[in-house]
Amino acid sequence: MTKICDYCSARVDDSVVACPNCNSGVFRPEVPSQPQGQATHNNYQGGQPGYPGPPPPYQQQGYQQQGYQQPGYQTAPPYQSYAQPQQLAQTQEALFFQKVYFWMCGALAVTAITSLILARSFAWYRFVAQGTVSVIIIIAVQIGLVIAINALMDKISPIGIKALFLLFAVSMGFTTSIVLLVYPMGVITKAFFTAAVTYAAMATYGLVTKRSLQAWGSFLFMGVIGLIAASILNLFLGSDSVDFVICCVGVLIFAGLTAYDHQKLRVMYATDSQAFGSEDNLVTYGALTLYLDFINLFLFLVRLFGRE
Repeated sequence: MTKICDYCSARVDDSVVACPNCNSGVFRPEVPSQPQGQATHNNYQGGQPGYPGPPPPYQQQGYQQQGYQQPGYQTAPPYQSYAQPQQLAQTQEALFFQKVYFWMCGALAVTAITSLILARSFAWYRFVAQGTVSVIIIIAVQIGLVIAINALMDKISPIGIKALFLLFAVSMGFTTSIVLLVYPMGVITKAFFTAAVTYAAMATYGLVTKRSLQAWGSFLFMGVIGLIAASILNLFLGSDSVDFVICCVGVLIFAGLTAYDHQKLRVMYATDSQAFGSEDNLVTYGALTLYLDFINLFLFLVRLFGRE
């Protein structure tokens, strides 16, 4: 066994009484040195030479703070917060639908303003009073605009598509202005709130349901074609009972389309947000689709309630 002189740190045999170098008689026992980072508080004797101090807290815990590169210890990575992929996807989807609803509501506002202006125009009243031909011209222009928007969706800029969409909203103001001329305000108000509640309920169903509504698509599309044909035919027939059936079927079809189109937009955004060249064009497509669902649901309810 050996011991260490406290004065000159010389190592001498345990049997030596005085240090041969400095003649000091104060010694301390020799303790085998430990690798750096493994010393403990128990063998630390207050800064005596040859004794390593207590390891830093990060070495006691088994990891290393950023900036220290001691051998044998891993550097603790800086704290980072990552959103869960599912939550991130849901957030992006919510932002997408916010944009869709913004343009949809904007188009509805344009339609409402246009219809209010035209309803106060005597020249427009005289044009509408000409009868069936004027209505057919308006419908033909609107159908042509819808076809143009869908055909040019991935061929022109997003600004151009949005301009065509707003032009279509103006043209729909011509149709809804006839509603203001023919039906009392009480009927229009009742139809609007009924359409809003029905639309919100079906939209919510389309967004939250786990059931695939894809099978509804072909059935509802054929229903729309049938409605257009029956409505044009009844302009010449003038049958009150046929008009009642058309209104009831129209409400059911566009309520179903509301749920179907919301789910379809979710799928399109999740699988191919660049389906029309850019996400902006998909937003416009979605706004146009949902706008048509609401405006047609409203118009059929006006005709249904106006029968009273």
